Order: sequence, then structure tokens, then C-alpha cells
Amino acid sequence: MITTDINIEQLNEELESATPQQRLEKVISIYGDQAILSTSFGIQSAVMLHMCVSLKADIPVVWIDTGYLFPETYQFAQNLTERLNLNLKVYQPKMTAAHQEAIYGRRWEEGKEGIEAYNRLNKVEPMNRAVVEMDAAAWITGLRRSQSSSREKLDVLLQQNKIVKVHPIIDWSNKDVYEYLQKHDLPYHPLWEEGYVSVGDWHSTSKLVDAGSEEATRFGGVKRECGLHELSGQPDFQI
Repeated sequence: MITTDINIEQLNEELESATPQQRLEKVISIYGDQAILSTSFGIQSAVMLHMCVSLKADIPVVWIDTGYLFPETYQFAQNLTERLNLNLKVYQPKMTAAHQEAIYGRRWEEGKEGIEAYNRLNKVEPMNRAVVEMDAAAWITGLRRSQSSSREKLDVLLQQNKIVKVHPIIDWSNKDVYEYLQKHDLPYHPLWEEGYVSVGDWHSTSKLVDAGSEEATRFGGVKRECGLHELSGQPDFQI
């Protein structure tokens, strides 16, 4: 791992007023090949994918494939990977979807505890494995403050367990995202046209009109975060 001493608080002050591209340039200059980007190939994922590969074409892009994604997500991933020539690294749970359901049942239907157990197995553990295997020190994501109450106070940089989380577009609005996509002729996820504003696993994702708020479109509003942005980045994490 990188041994450079980074004053996260001081760097946050510097980057708060910077542009997303300036934030990325700074992070890449510090961490180099130990910087990775994660993507869900969600509604607005094309923004961070394009922005990162424009600055570092070979940046590793980690995608956690739970086995429960929408068909449209797999198609979207294929299209963007080819278009942007992504250095894609696909990580999956150690147990297949069929195996999990045979042993544990449909955990996502068992309330908060069941959802958290499901997320640890399907999302957190694969992401931690990616961090370890790639010797990552900085993890870039597309989180934005306006997306939910759990994200509204996030800084540009965050020390999460044993890795530095980087949020280049943390202060962007939906309008900023739209304008970037338009400027670079980039697509939204195809389910955007069907009323989805956030897309994860098919069994735990709702349309905005049915959920009532963006925050409630995932896991029925029981839990907004899937665990990736709370628990990951700790190589010795145990399920």
C-alpha cells in the first residue's frame, strides 16, 4: 500500500472548491495505479466512467455483479465497456444466487437484518476482495450529497476503514449530471426512461412513482445504503 502521509482534512479544504476533474487529477497524482473506480452501471454511471477514463484510460473499474441485476444493466455495462474501452474488473459473490437462496432463502425480504446479511455477502465481501487483490489505496465513486440523507454531509475525501474514498461529483445536482451527459453524448441507464432514478438488484429496486422518494427506491426505504459505502475498504472484514 501507499505509505505517503495524507492530511485528509487539509486536502478536503483544498478540494471542496475544486472542479471534479481537478479533484480527480489530484487524487491520481497522489495514488497513481493504486486508485480504482467502482461502478454499478446505474442510472448516471456514465458520468464518472467517462470522467475517469478521460484522465487515466487504464484505471481499474470494479463492478460488483450480484447475479440479481436487471437484464438492462448487463446490456448497459456491455455497451459502455466497449464504448469507453474500460479496464473492467468484475467481482462476484463467493456463492451463486441459486446457492444462496437454497441455503438462506430470500434474505432481502427479511427486514433490515436480512438485507444487511444479503449485502455483506453479495456486495461488501466482493468489494473488499477487490481492494485487497488490487492493492488499492484510493477508491473513486460517484456518490452525491443530493441523493440521500445518508450522503448529504459527505466530504470530497473520506477515510473509510483502510482506504480513502473519493467523491469527485459529491456537490453536483441532477442538472449538472444531465448537462455532462448531454455535452459528451453519454446515455442514462435504459431504465431511466421507465421511471427508475436509481437501479440496483431487480428484487430491491422500485420506480420513483411507486416509492415516493429517491431514497425509498432501494430496499423499500428500509435501508438506503447497500453496505458498500459503509463497510467496504477493510481488507480483514469478516462476514
